[in-house]
Formats: sequence, structure tokens, C-alpha cells
Amino acid sequence: MSARSLTRYAYLAVAAAVVTVALKLIAWRLTGSAGLLSDAFESLVNLAAAVLAVVVLHWSVKPPDDEHTYGHAKAEYVSAGVEGAMIIVAAGSIAWVAVDRLINPTAIEDVGVGLAISTGASVINLAVGLVLLRAGRRERSVTLEADGRHLLTDVWTSAGVIVGVAAVALTGWERLDPIVALAVALNIVVTGIGLVRRSTGGLMDRALPDEELAAITRVLDDFGGPPVRFHALRTRQAGRRSFASVHVLVPGDWTVQRGHDLSERIEAALREAVPGLVVFTHLEPLEDPASFADAQLDRVSEGVPGSE
Repeated sequence: MSARSLTRYAYLAVAAAVVTVALKLIAWRLTGSAGLLSDAFESLVNLAAAVLAVVVLHWSVKPPDDEHTYGHAKAEYVSAGVEGAMIIVAAGSIAWVAVDRLINPTAIEDVGVGLAISTGASVINLAVGLVLLRAGRRERSVTLEADGRHLLTDVWTSAGVIVGVAAVALTGWERLDPIVALAVALNIVVTGIGLVRRSTGGLMDRALPDEELAAITRVLDDFGGPPVRFHALRTRQAGRRSFASVHVLVPGDWTVQRGHDLSERIEAALREAVPGLVVFTHLEPLEDPASFADAQLDRVSEGVPGSE
């Protein structure tokens, strides 16, 4: 997918956030509900995150250059991490308002109109969230997927708020409204922590998911067997880009051309098994003991400080 197509999804998230923030603020002003105010706070975070996503996606899809030879895709993890942090901050704001309302309960008004407006905002979030989530998974964009997950979380949050406000109207128990808001805050914190953890894992070069590692292993098994062996398989993911490196051990009397042809076939098969994979192969002679000296994960050369 082109950079323009990806950013179109981000602009869609911005538009949805603007509309839902406006609707939820109207619902809060009509009812005075702390739960609906907390819901509006989360949508403000959605708006900030969507604007950040536009900037990050413009940057992340840039091709590799002399300064960033592996591309710019890791910028997406920054976006997801910032979004997670903003979600946690929003949860703190919601909890602050809720505790005040718990101590000083306030009656809510115009419940029917307020809940109808909030329901409409939730329908918008549900539709856009599903679109972003599917696009993020299809295009391996952690930014779009994070935005989609956040919007879907917002839908569940809104559903809880709507039920809570309706219960207040039916029972007259005003403190139920801030209790619902506190539950919303807790739910938002869980979502925020999940986004921060995923962002941190990506920045720390976490290995590819198990299903992709299994696909890579199947390809190597197909090519393996006497006289070809493999070791030192290493993988990592950077946003939409995935990387894998592996050492290919062949008989030392093979010609360079023969070894090169084998490596080309292996790399092509790996790219077919894992779309978007960038593959690096290193050819080594089976008979040389030095070929097996670099099979460990830490391959710091002898004599370099920290290698002992």
C-alpha cells in the first residue's frame, strides 16, 4: 500500500475523532454526567493520537536513505508508545473527575438525548475502528492497528458509560455515575499499558511472531539436509518491515556461483513465505571450524571490550 493510502486511513481517524469528541461533549453538557465526560476525554486522546499518526505515517513510509539505511518504519512504534502514554494520562484525568463526583454527587439531566448522541458517536467509532484494525493488520502498520484497537476500546468504554448513566436514571443512585467513570479509567489504563509494551518491544527489536518464524523454519527445512545446513537465524520487526538473517553452510569445494545461486533461491522462498521480509544470507564452508564459532546470539568478536 502506498504512503498516500496509509495516511488516508489516518485522516479518516482524525475526522472520526473530531466528530465523536463534539458529540460526546454535547452529550456531557446536556446530562452533566461524569461518565460521559470521561468518555469525551478518551475521545480527545483519540484525536491527539490520530493527528500524531498522520505525522508518523508520513515519516515511516519514507524509503531507506544514507542516514537510515534500514528505513524509517520504527517511527510507528514511537507513535504507539506516545498514544499509550496519552491514554494513561487521560485515565488519570478521568479518575480525578470521578473521585470529585463520588465525594460530591451531582444529578444528571436530559439522559435520553445525551445517551442517544453518545450512542451515535460510538457507532462511528466502531465502524472506523474496524476499518483501521483491518488495514493495520493487512499492511502490518502498528500505528493504524493501535488506532483501531483504541477506537474499539472506546466503543466498549462508551457502552459501559451508557449502561451506567441509564442505570443512574432508573435507580436515582447518583454515585453510580462516577463509579462507572472509574471503571472506564481502569479499562483505559490497561489499553494504554498494552500499547506502551508493544511499542517498547518493537523498539527493542523483538523477534518476528511465532507463525512467521514457523514459516521461515519450514522454508529452511525444505532446503536443508546433506550437504546444506543452516544456523544463526535471527529475526526482528520494524513497523511494516521485517528482517531475517541466516548463515548457509555448504561444502567448501562448491563454487561461489553455486553457493550464490542457492542463497538466491532461499531468499526468494523466504520472501514468498513472509511477505515484506528483508533477508540476509551469509555463506560459510561446512569444513571450517570458524563457521560454527558465530552461531551464538552474541557474536561480539574476541578481544573487543565486553566480549568476555
